[in-house]
Amino acid sequence: MASAAGAVPARLRGMRNGVPGGMRAGAGVTALLCALLAAPWCGARAEDGSLPVAGGTDQARVDAALKAGEAAVVEQAEAAKKRAESERVFGQDWEQWSAGNSVSDLESLQRGARDFAAYCRGCHSLKYVRYSRLAQDLRIPEADLQQYLLPEGAKASDYMSSPMPSADAETWFGKAPPDLSLMARERGTDYLFQFLTTFYVDPARPTGANNLRLASAAMPDVLSVLEGVKGAVFRTVKVPGGSDEQVFDHFVQLAPGSLSREEYRSFVRDLVNFLDYVGEPAQVHRRALGVWVVLFLLLFTGLAYLLKREYWKDVH
Repeated sequence: MASAAGAVPARLRGMRNGVPGGMRAGAGVTALLCALLAAPWCGARAEDGSLPVAGGTDQARVDAALKAGEAAVVEQAEAAKKRAESERVFGQDWEQWSAGNSVSDLESLQRGARDFAAYCRGCHSLKYVRYSRLAQDLRIPEADLQQYLLPEGAKASDYMSSPMPSADAETWFGKAPPDLSLMARERGTDYLFQFLTTFYVDPARPTGANNLRLASAAMPDVLSVLEGVKGAVFRTVKVPGGSDEQVFDHFVQLAPGSLSREEYRSFVRDLVNFLDYVGEPAQVHRRALGVWVVLFLLLFTGLAYLLKREYWKDVH
């Protein structure tokens, strides 16, 4: 049966299993001291009900234990303060957020392909990429390709298309979702990373969400189940001319998602990494081959210089 929090008296809110929070804390400190001191008189009382008086050695150990407890309390307070400060400034540096991806990270690309199929393919296509090429480059076994990536009825030789009809997409979102084959090359990986991490609640938008990187984006916050729901806090600043302008200040986490903040950023990094690969599937091979090309040119330059010296040695 659900009950309102306000109906519980304030003096009872700190209780758990009928024991006030302060008593639990005191009992915990006593137990800690007993464990540290291993004193035989812990829990024992004299006939008059008072605790035995500790000797010099025991008193020193008590003092040491109390100092350790004070240090632990101070450390916890500092950690709580840092967490609160981190929440207060969360998102202030969003324009400096970087994907930091690497298309040579095969496991990241495999995770990104899996996540694209699960969360993006319903609306977005990759019209220049075949499933067979994807499986070959990312070393995905045929069985896994059939089970996790290929839609029902599709063949490995098919391009990665979206099942959403363009007419329906325009009706629902106002425009058809774009093909993402070259999006990483056009916008850059940092842009995509920032776009996928700066959604926030905006009741004025038809989808109920807005975005810092692309204001008034038609795309809903489809990844909020993973990231959670964020609110945006804006502050008013004066602009030249004397008028006021709303400027973004920081995010506020309104509801948690299934992933922690770092886990979600790792998820987005894998997804952006996959889109970076899709923009140029041969880029890893091209870069590896480029090293040998540069070495060849350096060697050829050296040989050409020695040949030139040989031809011109008798010319004065």
